[in-house]
Amino acid sequence: MCAAVYVLSTVMGYVLTSALLLKCPTLLHRRKREPFLSRHISHRGGAGENLENTMAAFKHAVGLGTDMLELDCHMTKDEQVVVSHDANLERSTGISAYISDVAYADLPPYLCKLGVTFQRECVCEGGEDKRIPLLRDVFEAFPKTPVNIDIKVNNDTLIKKVSELVVKYDREHITVWGNSSNQIVQKCYKENPRIPVLFSMRRVLMLVGLFYTGLLPFVPLKEQFLEIPMPSIVTKHLMRDPDKMTRSQHVITWLADTLLMRRALFNHLTARGIQVYVWVLNDEKDFKRAFDLGATGVMTDFPTKLRDFMEKNGTAKSLNKLKTE
Repeated sequence: MCAAVYVLSTVMGYVLTSALLLKCPTLLHRRKREPFLSRHISHRGGAGENLENTMAAFKHAVGLGTDMLELDCHMTKDEQVVVSHDANLERSTGISAYISDVAYADLPPYLCKLGVTFQRECVCEGGEDKRIPLLRDVFEAFPKTPVNIDIKVNNDTLIKKVSELVVKYDREHITVWGNSSNQIVQKCYKENPRIPVLFSMRRVLMLVGLFYTGLLPFVPLKEQFLEIPMPSIVTKHLMRDPDKMTRSQHVITWLADTLLMRRALFNHLTARGIQVYVWVLNDEKDFKRAFDLGATGVMTDFPTKLRDFMEKNGTAKSLNKLKTE
């Protein structure tokens, strides 16, 4: 009897402590410093309004007042760091070749029209700018704009060169980098721990597990940015024919959405100084849901649409403003 009472009191004590720390994590963890706050994030510069990852897209997004540019990096044969999403150029240029096998001067231009990955049956038609830019071009053009870098391949030289560019342009305080691969994120952190890193997919799964077991409030986290998809967009934008989804696919999507899209999780992380970005959202209903759940920021292919939504709903007060503390 005494043993049962002891076990029960111990469990109750753990539950109460976990609940308290979930709401007040700074009792145990020092809040991470936030040199900038991003509410409005332009995915590939705004792939629904300009050709993705081009200087024209980035200039347009910054002109609108975006808080952050999201982009992707590869390395050419002559070891130039370029901004492009795919390792192979066929989708974006019509030429079947890998970026790593082509010198920068020989890279073909983008096609006139590119499909928008996260908007079903949507094509973006570009203007004059079809050049694949260098990462340094972006840094030079937008010295004060935070940039979110997806390191697309597990390449030590690429990681080193990106770090060198970030340091050269004095951007360690306004850059975040990483990948869904845990190995790439670990290499990024080892190469330059002063540049904040994203949670890898493995670490996201760990985070969710810790949250539902009540252990999250007790675990230190080195990452400063959680960047996750809203699973419900799978049926809306990624499936060619949502009506043909199997029952198991619907169940998996619903379960993933239910587990990830949790206000308590988002609030706990933001209280610890970890920003939560939800991607890639392209309509007002999803914008609203993400912000209502407590997401720090939304990543979109349509920066004009997101800006208009934020202004209309009073969530645009942090646009294009660095925090001073």
